[in-house]
Amino acid sequence: MKKIVIKVNINCQICKTEVLKAVTKLTGIDKVSVDGEKGMLTIVGDVDPVLVVRDLKKIGKVPEIISVGPPKPPEYCEEFKFRECRPCPPSCKECQLIFTTYPYNDGRTCSIL
Repeated sequence: MKKIVIKVNINCQICKTEVLKAVTKLTGIDKVSVDGEKGMLTIVGDVDPVLVVRDLKKIGKVPEIISVGPPKPPEYCEEFKFRECRPCPPSCKECQLIFTTYPYNDGRTCSIL
């Protein structure tokens, strides 16, 4: 798993769509984001940066690899000290039951009904 940041010229929404179409065809991508103002394409996943550049060149773009490295670790919720703050799942309107789980840092979870 790696994070790839590529600078590419994105002038309009059509350019952004073309870049996303070209990149998302590759396998092993977990997350893709495009910052049109800065002209930055960020890809997180298990994909070769050379393949990304090749596909961007096929659509007429001039990509420049800025960085390739490990993705940043997931942010922890400060209130409960676990990876994600998740809302409670929907409950039954008749009985008003709510089921939720709170994961501990060591991988165990606590279920509350």
